[in-house]
Amino acid sequence: MALRDEKCSFCGKPRREVKLLLTGLSGAICDNCCEQAFSILKEEKKRFREDILPLQNTNIPYPEEIKSFLDEYVIGQDEAKKYLSVAVYNHYKRLMQNDKRKDDVEIEKSNIVMVGATGTGKTLLARTIAKKLHVPFCIVDATVLTEAGYVGEDVESVLTRLLQAADYNVEATERGIVFIDEIDKIARKSDNPSITRDVSGEGVQQGLLKLLEGSVVNVPPQGGRKHPEQKMVPIDTTNILFICGGAFDGIEKKIAQRLNTRVVGYTANRDHSGYDRDNMLQYVNATDLKAYGLIPEIVGRLPILTYLEQLDRTAMRRILTEPKNSIIKQYVKLFDLDRIKLTFDEEVYDYIVDKTTELKLGARGLRSIVETIMMDAMFNMPSGTQRELHVTLDYARENFENADVNRLQIVA
Repeated sequence: MALRDEKCSFCGKPRREVKLLLTGLSGAICDNCCEQAFSILKEEKKRFREDILPLQNTNIPYPEEIKSFLDEYVIGQDEAKKYLSVAVYNHYKRLMQNDKRKDDVEIEKSNIVMVGATGTGKTLLARTIAKKLHVPFCIVDATVLTEAGYVGEDVESVLTRLLQAADYNVEATERGIVFIDEIDKIARKSDNPSITRDVSGEGVQQGLLKLLEGSVVNVPPQGGRKHPEQKMVPIDTTNILFICGGAFDGIEKKIAQRLNTRVVGYTANRDHSGYDRDNMLQYVNATDLKAYGLIPEIVGRLPILTYLEQLDRTAMRRILTEPKNSIIKQYVKLFDLDRIKLTFDEEVYDYIVDKTTELKLGARGLRSIVETIMMDAMFNMPSGTQRELHVTLDYARENFENADVNRLQIVA
């Protein structure tokens, strides 16, 4: 066949009518057909996502494997990692059991709640474990939820996010995992629920009950209030695992009150010096959550309770440099993209940790301190000729002291 007579084997258009014609041994395809084939392939891949695998015993990660993966990205918090790993592993096993029922024993899901101060790694744990999972996973913020009919998002929007994470595959959605962050922000505002309508507190907790327990919920696939004409999608939440996290600021006082409630009787004079008053969260239990403002029905549907320890100076130092995506490694990579070699003195790391601890910024504050120190270099060096930067303690101290530090003084 002559070159000018060649045509697409799919649509039949000759070479002169198309922008590009790719020829093979026994056929050819034009650019239009290539684009259509790519779109079809993309849609088919959505239906069979590689990261949402069919449940088999061979691809279920063991708890130790999950924890080892978390250790690569999150420093410390071994207790929370253990609870989280076991909860996820049992979720997999529960799904396997529901797929192959050989007896009448039905395993109930174990939703989990994590209590920890801000900056200790609750959301980081959730984001990291999402990388390891073969089920749909989403993170939602409880602070935007309100009771139905009020300004804000409905409780069903939690499942909308999960449905979107599963590319609108209902079957995959019904075996997913949801991390609800800032669960403490929907605590009951008053001990007496009859005083006023608590639309962003107890009202949201009441709405979450049916999701946590397991029921068929009609979910708006694009969000309910902006698209009222859309068709609802029924989703069964029985096999969806819910992981909740919150700072519960001030719950230590509730714990201390409970541990010292005995003022009469045989235990009245018992010595309480055995308690670690610097880490009261380790004694948290369901009673404290109820005293804080979670209704008993919600607490009962979150049977597994764990805590995250307050980060000490040693942990902060490790967080700065050790994880795979540590802050220092990120900045080294940023400069490397501009072909600039960035190095630090070891004493600079100690200086950064000291300033973060002094300002009580938590782990998130490490990035703020590093950003403050590196700001001038990041502004000037990309357009300059210097291809190497070594950060000394004097350089770090000078840049930090010359910056406006007041904006960093946020007490965690």
